[in-house]
Amino acid sequence: MSSSREYVEFVAEQLGDAGKITYRKMFGEYGIYCDGIFFGCVCDNQLFVKITDPGKAFMPDGETAPPYAGAKPYFLLEDLDDPEFLKELTQITCAALPVKKPKKEGAANRS
Repeated sequence: MSSSREYVEFVAEQLGDAGKITYRKMFGEYGIYCDGIFFGCVCDNQLFVKITDPGKAFMPDGETAPPYAGAKPYFLLEDLDDPEFLKELTQITCAALPVKKPKKEGAANRS
């Protein structure tokens, strides 16, 4: 079962205080970004957030599960009714993730 756009929009709204939340359809599901950093996904209408050491310290008893078969476990967030908690977890997680360097112009054209 794939996620509904309505659910993804609800998730983005709940995460909105954390930064600029965007999402992109990926393989029938959705990748979730905060200020351009990929930090989670929505699969089967469930929110999954990457596990980082600071994230584990913030929610040591957080439920984990793989978002899809063969994936590494992520935090599975079933309660989305606390925007302040979601904001903190998102900011803590994104601060611990590496920032992608922008691609150099013309790099794709090199052989």
